[in-house]
Amino acid sequence: MNGALAGLVILVLGDSHMAGPGYLISSLHENLQAQGATVYTYGMCGASAEAWLEKTTVSCGRAQRLDKGPILAERDKPEVTWQIGDLLAQHHPNLVIVEAADAMAGYGSAEMPKAWIYEQTHALTARIKASNASCIWVGPVFGREDSPYHKADARVREVSQFLAQSVAPCAYIDSTQFARSGEWPTTDGQHLTAPGYRAWGADIANAVVRLKEQNPPH
Repeated sequence: MNGALAGLVILVLGDSHMAGPGYLISSLHENLQAQGATVYTYGMCGASAEAWLEKTTVSCGRAQRLDKGPILAERDKPEVTWQIGDLLAQHHPNLVIVEAADAMAGYGSAEMPKAWIYEQTHALTARIKASNASCIWVGPVFGREDSPYHKADARVREVSQFLAQSVAPCAYIDSTQFARSGEWPTTDGQHLTAPGYRAWGADIANAVVRLKEQNPPH
């Protein structure tokens, strides 16, 4: 198959932005496939990085999409978390893409929990590195402060900058560079409308291609 990502097996992990039809599990998955990759996507609503490391439950559902198969979504109910070790052993990816930020950022609180964020991101990237897969981490997009999620622009920038410094050896994709605050409308202050997810998924995939060209996966 032709395409900049031909021959790659990509495992994509995400939070609620990946956990429903029309979200990144649609747009990012399909954009990566269009570049020739074999893609396995998993999203868990409310999942921080540590949710992929220890078996627990997420309160608001999960979704998966395996290669050319359909989106299998279990919405609005508690679900057991998928574990990174199981997924690595099952799919043997060359590249792991992690989209995780909002569930760790502490929106609405006075201070961002830096030590907690660093500990779990470092633990997850170490597990990925141990599998000899390359890794890319995707940071947050802007939302709205006057929403139940209290997703203030200043905190979005703060968590994005902190993740950029914390996720090595993963490369980092700064999603705040894709759209200005308010440019991509939301449905609830955090989750984007369908056109926003289409744009974000395409932008992430394009960034993955650029990173792959600069530093080919193992």
